[in-house]
Amino acid sequence: MSSTLLLRGGIVLDTEPQSRVTEHTDVLIENGRIAALGTGLSAPEVLDVSGHIVMPGFVDTHRHTWQAAIGATMADATLGDYLASVLGGYAPRYRPADVRIGNLAGALDALGSGTTTLLDWSQLNATPDHTDAAIQGLCESGIRGVFAYGGAAPASVTPRLTFAYAAMGPEIAGADEGVREWREARELGLPITVHMGGNGRESAAMGLAVLAANDLLGPRTTYIHPNYFSDDELRRIADTGGTASIAPISEAGLHIGYPATGRLRAAGIPTSLSTDSVTSGPGDMFSVMRAAYLLERARPGLEFTTRDVLRMATLEGAQVLGLGDVTGSLRPGKQADLLVLRTDSLGMSALLDPIAAVVLAAGPADIDTVLVGGEIVKHGGRLVRHRIDAVRAELLVSARHVATV
Repeated sequence: MSSTLLLRGGIVLDTEPQSRVTEHTDVLIENGRIAALGTGLSAPEVLDVSGHIVMPGFVDTHRHTWQAAIGATMADATLGDYLASVLGGYAPRYRPADVRIGNLAGALDALGSGTTTLLDWSQLNATPDHTDAAIQGLCESGIRGVFAYGGAAPASVTPRLTFAYAAMGPEIAGADEGVREWREARELGLPITVHMGGNGRESAAMGLAVLAANDLLGPRTTYIHPNYFSDDELRRIADTGGTASIAPISEAGLHIGYPATGRLRAAGIPTSLSTDSVTSGPGDMFSVMRAAYLLERARPGLEFTTRDVLRMATLEGAQVLGLGDVTGSLRPGKQADLLVLRTDSLGMSALLDPIAAVVLAAGPADIDTVLVGGEIVKHGGRLVRHRIDAVRAELLVSARHVATV
């Protein structure tokens, strides 16, 4: 592929400065970055996207990617069931090879459904080989990723992978260990991603109080499932620069509290979306957007629109990961991480409001093309970077191993 590519004549759906639509628009890509948007642009290589939607790729800010081999095993479960079966049962059986294929298949599943950037919240770091395998799987996939690791992260030379500190936090690990994690992350200069606020009201208040008492509230901290924090506590998180990741499907399904999407946004907290775990929900952001939108619309008194949820799934997700200058919108200079959606299905054909159509009607089957850093990783509705039959065969071998009692 040429280093210059033109997407010609699309229905461009951008998210910056706000979600908006411009029709019959060209997108020029040079050396992996968006160079210009307009009309009448030219390039040596042209992809005609007339009548198709061109939009930023989705950003998933919290995914346990390794779980691809055990998808849909925790239907109708509670959080306690999940912890006992997935972390207490399946996880100890994972070999480094299982972690690698889980991360590769999980990241490819994300790419295939339009997620071009994800944070991999890694729980399988029993040995250095497990960690190396997890990183290898992500790198092989071609996705843009943040590897969130519980401790000092290993070095990496890939330009698409950065690191974060996956803290257990005071609610799960206890006050002393939680404080130690925060201090270590600060020493390492890593952002923190932590499951806090989803274990009940008393637990949420205790955890935040521990951080406040030790002067550890601050920016570059993402709170996952922060549903039980009070409005005053949310304002404190906002005032100290914290961000949030909501996983509406797993939160509703596993009883982790009613998703606090609107409350978080009302408090001024940058709020993103995540798939969390494919053991108890789908792995595509179309489903997540729809769940977030409908659950919030069911709560009276708070305005929440399809434009809001689209920004959460793209630009706000990138901002939460510290990648707002890299991806999440189609601004010139950013990486060309984007989707081309077909509009010829019956559900998408009318297209009177393209943003509402993406949020409420589109799905992975409508994705024609996915690019990451200007590289085409899906085209004609098929992933093109890997032999998917071979990946699937390896994943099935792993599934049989880790599911054996």
